[in-house]
Amino acid sequence: MFGLYDRYVLPWAIGCACGAKPIARQRRKIVPQAEGETLEFGIGAGHNLKYYDPARAKRVVGLEPSPPLRAMAAAAPRAEGLALELVDGVAEAMPFDAGRFDSVVCTFTLCSVASVERVLAEARRVLKPGGAFFFCEHGLAPDPDVARWQKRLEPVWKRIAGNCHLSRPVARSISANGFSVETLDTMYLPGTPRFAGWNEWGRARPA
Repeated sequence: MFGLYDRYVLPWAIGCACGAKPIARQRRKIVPQAEGETLEFGIGAGHNLKYYDPARAKRVVGLEPSPPLRAMAAAAPRAEGLALELVDGVAEAMPFDAGRFDSVVCTFTLCSVASVERVLAEARRVLKPGGAFFFCEHGLAPDPDVARWQKRLEPVWKRIAGNCHLSRPVARSISANGFSVETLDTMYLPGTPRFAGWNEWGRARPA
């Protein structure tokens, strides 16, 4: 039952949810900043592709373990002239040489990875010295009442939403795993339930 759900229903549901208007507005704030050779891990259905600036991002390599989502990304609209390569793999063990990328982009992905610590270590490894890590993620809300509801709902939410965690801290995890956060903005996304709507976005560099 869950195998069929994970294979056929979940990729479609993730694609729809991640393309919602409040999330799209957040993507537009961060993705155009990427430059040089860029890695986007957890590229999913390719919702970010139309927001890259080909004059800045020389090439985008999208890492994604789900074949249905990679197929969606291959067919997704993208900026004219944007070079794209899609690669099968997980963010905990990126199949790339150290120091390859000028930029790494991560949007609405850290919530669902198996190990945030391993993923951030890999992101740091594949970045060139001085490279930039651009992030936009939902996570643990600062309001205690909302945070309590996130933790109550999380066990069920993870099962139906592809291992999506509601209560993972964002900037705090990035700072604790070898990055220095240079810019950070936060807000509750409008039109989104508060338990899933706390958003943090910005730029970090290897510390």
